[in-house]
Amino acid sequence: MTMASITANGMASVDALQVESPARRAWRRLRRRKGAMVGLAIITVFIVLALLAPWIAPYDPLQQSWSLVRKAPSAAHWFGTDEVGRDLMSRVIYGARASLSAGIISVGIALCIGVPLGIVAGYVGGWIDALISRITDAMLATPFLILAIALAAFLGPSLGNAMIAIGITATPIFIRLTRGQVMAVRVEDYIEAARAVGNPRWRIALFHILPNILPPLLVQATLALAAAIIAEAALSFLGLGQQPPAPSWGSMLNSAQRFLTNAPWMAIWPGVAIFLAVLSFNLLGDGLRDALDPKER
Repeated sequence: MTMASITANGMASVDALQVESPARRAWRRLRRRKGAMVGLAIITVFIVLALLAPWIAPYDPLQQSWSLVRKAPSAAHWFGTDEVGRDLMSRVIYGARASLSAGIISVGIALCIGVPLGIVAGYVGGWIDALISRITDAMLATPFLILAIALAAFLGPSLGNAMIAIGITATPIFIRLTRGQVMAVRVEDYIEAARAVGNPRWRIALFHILPNILPPLLVQATLALAAAIIAEAALSFLGLGQQPPAPSWGSMLNSAQRFLTNAPWMAIWPGVAIFLAVLSFNLLGDGLRDALDPKER
């Protein structure tokens, strides 16, 4: 190999690295992490099941049959049946809708409230920062699940109110994270340059600060989805979330607790679904944290 070819290959590789977008670089790093890819695959399966539940579920999740009460798993009912003869596999598939929608909507609420407040607290500072920080500290002093239960009980038992309660409870985490990231970014040279050329504060916050703090927010949102799924299952288990007879993994566990000896499959399958969903989001969040780390090589 000649020196010219070596130089050409080296310049080509350098050019390829230079034109690689941040998103493509993050995706390349993420693909190297097997745990994150396994988590992403399982999440994709749950999303497909939730979206295509009417076509995938073998039975109506609300259909009762007194001749099929607490039947063990069989060829006709792969996951068995519950205490009123409903097919458990169909209910687990439809339950994915409640759990995933609760996770996505509640985290969306937390992002919509927490990120703007965190930006204001970190960039404006002063008494506004002190006020927002004290309220955030007070909410963080209460355990996450206890606060969610209290809010859900105050709002009333329903899936929508459970989403609101979980979203409000998760908001302080995003306020604290956003505030810290903004305070670290606002002293960078490019922020000073944007301020020097006359950009207003709102433009600096939206177009210069926010894009540079998105990676940690994305990671935290992924991890918060796992916590939201657990919280929704806990609220449904306590009767504060999805109301029977609508299927929910948490309410299915609540019904199964009375039949653990005679029909353990009633608790196994919704428990496995919760375990896999939470584990998958945690694996994906860990992979995203490494893939989006600017120090990663």
